[in-house]
Amino acid sequence: MSYLRLAITAIFAIACLLVSPMNAQAETLSFSHAQLKGRDFSGRVLAGSGFANANMEGANFENADLRGSVFSASILRNAKLQGADFSGGLLDQADFAKADLSNAVLVETILLRSTFDFVNIDGADFTDAIMDGGQRKWLCTKAKGINSKTGVSTRESLECD
Repeated sequence: MSYLRLAITAIFAIACLLVSPMNAQAETLSFSHAQLKGRDFSGRVLAGSGFANANMEGANFENADLRGSVFSASILRNAKLQGADFSGGLLDQADFAKADLSNAVLVETILLRSTFDFVNIDGADFTDAIMDGGQRKWLCTKAKGINSKTGVSTRESLECD
């Protein structure tokens, strides 16, 4: 009888380990210089990871936690970035052409010399982001909406008007 109880306890312990929230912990990974076209990173916790000089055209980062991550000189054309949190990240010289940044959090990010051609920024929060004056002016022409996580309007975060 004690062997049966021990076996049941062991099976229960293994089951608990398999369903534990280990996947919710941050993964600090380096994808610098990688070819990541169309890859799915949606919902992942990748805070502090490196994506410098990576090609992520069409990649999916919806609702990903990317706080403090580095995306310097990366290609994010046509990327799905809705609801992603880039707070405190380095996104300088990144190509966001035709990307969907709706409801993204870009608080205190560095966006110098990045391009935003045909980008969707509805509800994005750019509070205290560092960017070129021309970038800010361009983004203000398309700024609308309120970020569902921070409650800040896109126009307010860009200091439009």
